Amino acid sequence: MSDHTVLHVKGRVLVGPEEVRDELWVIDGRVSYDRPAGAADVRTVRGWAVPGLVDAHCHVGLDQHGAVPEDVAEKQALTDREAGTLLIRDAGSPSDTRWIDDREDLPKIIRAGRHIARTRRYIRNYAWEVEPDDLVAYVAQEARRGDGWVKLVGDWIDRDLGDLSACWPRGAVEAAIAEAHRLGARVTAHCFAEDSLRDLVEAGIDCVEHATGLTDDTIPLFAERGVAIVPTLVNIATFPALADGGESRFPRWSAHMRRLHERRYDTVRSAYDAGIPVFVGTDAGGSLAHGLAAAEVGELVTAGIPPVEALAATTWAARRWLGRPGLDEGAPADLVVFDEDPRADVRVLGAPRRVVLNGRVVG
Repeated sequence: MSDHTVLHVKGRVLVGPEEVRDELWVIDGRVSYDRPAGAADVRTVRGWAVPGLVDAHCHVGLDQHGAVPEDVAEKQALTDREAGTLLIRDAGSPSDTRWIDDREDLPKIIRAGRHIARTRRYIRNYAWEVEPDDLVAYVAQEARRGDGWVKLVGDWIDRDLGDLSACWPRGAVEAAIAEAHRLGARVTAHCFAEDSLRDLVEAGIDCVEHATGLTDDTIPLFAERGVAIVPTLVNIATFPALADGGESRFPRWSAHMRRLHERRYDTVRSAYDAGIPVFVGTDAGGSLAHGLAAAEVGELVTAGIPPVEALAATTWAARRWLGRPGLDEGAPADLVVFDEDPRADVRVLGAPRRVVLNGRVVG
């Protein structure tokens, strides 16, 4: 497909969950709903089109040991692209992946800088590991380095306690979140357990990753404050194996992880029912494979979220939340085409017919 080819997407274009058009045109890499005059070289793609999928918790440039070489990061990004994920919120990475911004053929990335964790309270080689007195300075640093997000590690196993516990005192997170907001960045936090959530939300946090520790006490607080969650259910599925591995050293932690896993679907459904914004994220790039956004949408449906809302959590609603366009007039033509209507059956998302990125058919 040359730079002068006009792409014609014909069939059903899902501009929104209810707004459906019969066709769109891609001219100079951008969406248009006006037929171009005198286009000589036209390629037609038929099917059901949606905005490029969003993975709002995905670590490009990271594996289970830490930062990876550029060629490995490229393969991770390509795997996501082939699965239809064209917009990624990279929720923490020690890698500098700015070079990806110069690649028209790779997904667009919104970075949260590097994770900020308490000393010896996170995965080795992932995060800046600091004490509470230094939290504000590191948040300011990552707010300036990122693309409008900062990532905290809100809780992790305390080896002396033998269980998950909050990493930061209330005053430290209040000051850190205030500083991020002053610099124009939103803040999210890794949280598995229950005890860090109230402090983070009352301190003004914008999002919580995983959020397996939500309870009847904190769900109304999240809903009242409009704090979003990214449940990463495809990652929470690994909790039983993690619990088995830690049983001999940390039996209390292992039992806790199993409880969080057992009620994961009820937790997500209760959050959704309360009006908490829920978005798709996979946590790819640690020990989890890339390209799992469709599987995560399926998990949200299993949890009881209506299929159209689960689809929105990786398309229209997710893009709006992240401040990026969908299939709007003049927007970059990032879209995925399927053989059937994904609103009727989200399993369709696992088999893209065509992937279009920056107006070019790339898969």
